[in-house]
Amino acid sequence: MKVVILAGGYGTRISEESHLKPKPMIEIGDKPILWHIMKIYSHYGFNDFVICLGYKGYIIKEFFAQYYLHASDVTFDFTNGNSLTVHNNVSEPWRVTLVDTGLDTMTGGRIKRIEKYIGNERFMLTYGDGVSDVDLNSLEKYHNEKEGWITMTAIQPGGRFGVLEIEEHSNRIKRFSEKSKEDGGWINGGFMIVEPEVFNVIDDDASVFESDTLTKIAEAGNLNAFKHHGFWQCMDTQRDKGILENLWRSGVAPWKIW
Repeated sequence: MKVVILAGGYGTRISEESHLKPKPMIEIGDKPILWHIMKIYSHYGFNDFVICLGYKGYIIKEFFAQYYLHASDVTFDFTNGNSLTVHNNVSEPWRVTLVDTGLDTMTGGRIKRIEKYIGNERFMLTYGDGVSDVDLNSLEKYHNEKEGWITMTAIQPGGRFGVLEIEEHSNRIKRFSEKSKEDGGWINGGFMIVEPEVFNVIDDDASVFESDTLTKIAEAGNLNAFKHHGFWQCMDTQRDKGILENLWRSGVAPWKIW
């Protein structure tokens, strides 16, 4: 199953760093948060990535173009035909497709643009700015047991975000409301599994996945919640980055499951 990562936004709420690089390339420790997200998926055997680029997408392309070089010890010998010796082979079992989905394309539009790389297959979907210790195998099993087009990981971070209205027994999402000010509800934590029928619901580049696509799918009864009670943290602001950085440096980062 392919993993689609939305990595094209401007990241205006963390502009202290995003004016220089796309938000998914902001580092936790010495690696971009995008790398951390991919390591989570890779731990569960999901190694085929499609990354939706937009703002400063060339920086993400350059990161992967130089990944092997940056991750290995090497010797450049300019006295011997400008040769290169690799002393240790540090690599990942990843296949990474980087797609320019437009500078100002909305999230739904970005997903629509990568349809040709997915085809008529189920895929995983997440955002390029959030990490979690969610069990992706359990998520996939849960999705297989439910009828619906999307299973979304639902988390409870407090009152900063919008809410999902979830039926108590079926865990079917009845209503999706992004960026509400309600407190204590379940919210969209990313880490979704998506059926290819979703492509037919997205109109064009102006479609916002959260307020347009998910709303339609929830109203049709095709959006389910996988409730996650463990760790989840997005990197929306500099304060969020500080939380993740402190956890990483302390050696107890909950999302480091690899």
